[in-house]
Amino acid sequence: MAHVDAVVTGAGGFIGGHLTAALLAEGRTVRAVDRKPHQEWYQLHPGAQNLVRDLSLRESCQEVMAGGAGEVYHLAADMGGMGFIESNKAACMLSVLSSTHMLLAARDHGADRYFYSSSACVYAADKQTEAAVLPLREEDAYPALPEDGYGWEKLFSERMARHFLEDYGIATRTARYHNVYGPYGTWDGGREKAPAAACRKVATAVLTGADAIEIWGDGEQTRSFTYIDDCTTGTLRLTRSAVTEPLNIGSDQLVTVNQLYGLVEEIAGVRLEHRHIPGPLGVRGRNSDNTRITKELDWAPSIPLLTGLEQTYRWVYDQVRARRDGRPHQR
Repeated sequence: MAHVDAVVTGAGGFIGGHLTAALLAEGRTVRAVDRKPHQEWYQLHPGAQNLVRDLSLRESCQEVMAGGAGEVYHLAADMGGMGFIESNKAACMLSVLSSTHMLLAARDHGADRYFYSSSACVYAADKQTEAAVLPLREEDAYPALPEDGYGWEKLFSERMARHFLEDYGIATRTARYHNVYGPYGTWDGGREKAPAAACRKVATAVLTGADAIEIWGDGEQTRSFTYIDDCTTGTLRLTRSAVTEPLNIGSDQLVTVNQLYGLVEEIAGVRLEHRHIPGPLGVRGRNSDNTRITKELDWAPSIPLLTGLEQTYRWVYDQVRARRDGRPHQR
């Protein structure tokens, strides 16, 4: 294969699709890779070289890196919202295969920069036991007590990227994403995250005339949610920076889950009864400390939650309506 400016793994997924679009908008040549068939990609960009490959296989990673690349963005992982990662820990851990094999292929084919997408799930659980949580600083990942399964894989792969920098000189960069949301992503089926789930439930209520929705737990658990445009901007800035330690890429606008649903209802122009039911909850509170990213990149995520939710709700509403009408929609 020919040399390309960028390789994006997990390009058929949510963040990968948006990142591919951002790179193409810069005029870059992009090799977009995902194991899903093209018809299941959330965004399929004709300007990219779109490959279906299983990156858990070392030979596939060597193939997609053949010819070399200026930048590698490794986003491929088996993951989803809390409902998925709490009940699929082994599947989440197996993402270490693609993480390992892509690092080896980047080393073998002389990639200039290698970006690894980690997660706020690497942070120690004992620092996230209260809803009024202190924002998580990058150093709070140690002593290690991450989310079981998914969080451990992410933390291990972070360390591996660090040691490839130290031992082989690959310019690795790592971001810890905090609850990224937006259009063109998973909105149903069990892998969706809270903002997409809230948009789907409210849109369904609007379209069916229902007056109530279900929410896991008491709804007082807290999170910050990062709009996809901030995520892609931060990813590109970090990859091209001199920063070698992991950085948070996350909003620091802390809200309860009840407040999240309230914002979506405000956008939809409805007020619904909240029926709280048992379900996977994750940590009690999580927020991003943006002190370091502001210092290192002179930038931090800034898109307000309401602004991002307006875009997300409109897109999810269209998907729900299309499904109800029997028209094509994204999964």
